[in-house]
Amino acid sequence: MASLLLLRHARAAWAEPGMRDFDRPLDTTGRVDADAMGAVLAISGTTPDLVVCSGARRARETWEAVAKHLHPTCQAIFTDELYATDAAGYLALIRSHAGSKALMLVGHNPMIEDVCFAIATDGDQAAKDARAGGFPACGLALIDMRGSLADAAPGVGFLEAFHSPTEF
Repeated sequence: MASLLLLRHARAAWAEPGMRDFDRPLDTTGRVDADAMGAVLAISGTTPDLVVCSGARRARETWEAVAKHLHPTCQAIFTDELYATDAAGYLALIRSHAGSKALMLVGHNPMIEDVCFAIATDGDQAAKDARAGGFPACGLALIDMRGSLADAAPGVGFLEAFHSPTEF
């Protein structure tokens, strides 16, 4: 069985004049939340063996803050595809990393939320209740795929836990 971890980037600052959306950094709250989410992930005992992170600055900065709390051998791949694609593209990317036992995507809404709700229609009731209000900035879903990531599709996952920055 494989695990899928979906992490939405933390809260970003507004773009400065002339700045591309892609280049927006985390704001102060976002940096604090990302660091705290890294601690939550470390405590959970679920560590990704592979991270696929959006190339957008706010996603990279989120991953860097989280990564400080995890084992240094965790491999990260950065791709602009997570910034530019839709939920179907996220699913295809998940399937393309079928060899991973615990894959984390660090991406954007609405795609992260759409994928989470589609894949994990079943789950722990507390986790489903926590997710019911949507997928906040720096929200983290831990999904048991009940099989290979190659089979990622609507309804195949079980939502084990859902963490939000409002918890801390």
